[in-house]
Amino acid sequence: MSKKNYAGIPDKYARIDEAKVVLIPVPYDGTSTWQKGADKGPDAFLEASENMEVYDIETRSEVYKKGVYLAPAVTENSSPEKMVEAVYKTTKNYIAQEKFVTLFGGEHSISIGSIRAFNESFEDLTVVQLDAHADLRPEYEGSKCNHACAMYEASKKTNLIQVGIRSMDISETEHMDENQVYFGHDLYEDWMDDAIGQMTPNVFITIDLDAFDPSILPSTGTPEPGGLFWYETLEFLKLMFKKKNVVGFDIVELCPNKNEKSSDFLAAKLYYKMLSYKFKYQNYNEENDDE
Repeated sequence: MSKKNYAGIPDKYARIDEAKVVLIPVPYDGTSTWQKGADKGPDAFLEASENMEVYDIETRSEVYKKGVYLAPAVTENSSPEKMVEAVYKTTKNYIAQEKFVTLFGGEHSISIGSIRAFNESFEDLTVVQLDAHADLRPEYEGSKCNHACAMYEASKKTNLIQVGIRSMDISETEHMDENQVYFGHDLYEDWMDDAIGQMTPNVFITIDLDAFDPSILPSTGTPEPGGLFWYETLEFLKLMFKKKNVVGFDIVELCPNKNEKSSDFLAAKLYYKMLSYKFKYQNYNEENDDE
């Protein structure tokens, strides 16, 4: 990956000593089982970010001025287990520096490492997963760090809430708490307040981009029909940032297509929206600007 500032922001907002946000790219695609290319996701996301307007109309803010440090990419790819350990150590290091830590993958297996780091750093953690797939297999194709296992550890060690699920193996029902799963076919009902009520104060968000309907985000490795749309997703994210302490997040599974750039841009806007909500609605060592 080439080293540039996130979104092309001025150097004064991109220095580690000044930035309140750290963005860790993880270009890993070692275990995906259908369309390859998630390792190209971080570069496509960063390129789209450079072409994004940095004034957010909804929050009337320019959140990049809080500072966003683009960390060196985690490039360990000798095995899924070693990649997870590298992500864990890198994430833990920046959390210890009291940064708001975010990650962009890469396939969803990177989240095993990021969630592990956040769970060790914040008490009574809720993990909120937006995803088309349950990802609850204890092991798959000889590894516990396969993308199909991305949420198994979280299901055992955190308060896991799953949103948008519409594809899974029957074996995964054994590890699923269906009282905290909001399946894709049920999202037409009033569900957001119920999900918020099941969360502990500290929340980590992991977004697999195949959570979105492929009509608005086709460039992902395993698209599934019947997904989330833009404004309902933002409504749910905004509720979380308003009502809970979101301690960090990751976004994964952008599988870029050179002939289809809208998916890259959606991912770029989604990341920036989440930062905008973080600093609009939460007290981050500053006066809370909540409405």
